[in-house]
Amino acid sequence: MGNKTHIYFMPGLAASSKIFEHINLPNEKIELHFLNWLIPESIDETLDHYVKRLCISIKHTNPILVGVSFGGMIVQEMSKYVHPQKVILISSIKNNSEKPKRILFLQKTKFYKLFPANRISKIENFTNFSFNKSIKKKLELYNKYLAVRDAKYLNWAIHNVVNWKRESNLNNIIHIHGSDDEIFPIKHIKNSIIIEGGTHAMIITKAKKINTILEKIIA
Repeated sequence: MGNKTHIYFMPGLAASSKIFEHINLPNEKIELHFLNWLIPESIDETLDHYVKRLCISIKHTNPILVGVSFGGMIVQEMSKYVHPQKVILISSIKNNSEKPKRILFLQKTKFYKLFPANRISKIENFTNFSFNKSIKKKLELYNKYLAVRDAKYLNWAIHNVVNWKRESNLNNIIHIHGSDDEIFPIKHIKNSIIIEGGTHAMIITKAKKINTILEKIIA
C-alpha cells in the first residue's frame, strides 16, 4: 500500500471528474484520485487561498498531479504546497506566454466581466429544442460533464483563467496537448507531447491515446 503511486486528477473549468471516466491505468501500484471544484468563498477569493483549500483533499505525499485546461493551471499552483513528483498538464498552458491573443485581450480590457455566467446553468433547456443532431449531441455532452453551474464559481473561474500569470515553467512538468486545440492553439505551446487531431475535449475523445502516454510517463 505504501509503495503505490498516487495520482490526483483536476478537471477543467466547471467540469466534473466524470471527464476522466475513460482514463484507465491498469497497474496495481497506481491509485487514482479525482478532485472536484469547490465553490469559492467569495468572488474575491484569491487563487492562492483557493488552492490551499483544495490541497486539503491531497492525502498522500509526493503525488502526481494531473490537470486539464484551467485544472492544469490549478495543479501548478497546488504544487507549491503538496510537492508533487510530477505535474502533468492536458489541454492547458504552462505560463503566460502560451495564452492566445484573445485571452490577453480580455486580460487587458476586462471584457470578460460582461460574460453572463448565470446563463450556463440554463443551457440544458436548449437540449430538447435542438433538432440538429450534432448540436444536440454537444449539448448532451455539456450536460453530462459540466457540472458546476454556480454563477459565483463561474465568474471567479473566468476571472482567474484570464488573469492567471506564471512567468516560468515548473521543473517537473509534462505537457500533453492536442494539435487542434481551439482554446489554447498549439502554435503558442512549447515543449509538449502532441496528440494529432486532439481538440480541447481530447480527455474524452482521445482517452485511449492519453492512457498510453500516461502509462509511459508514470513508468
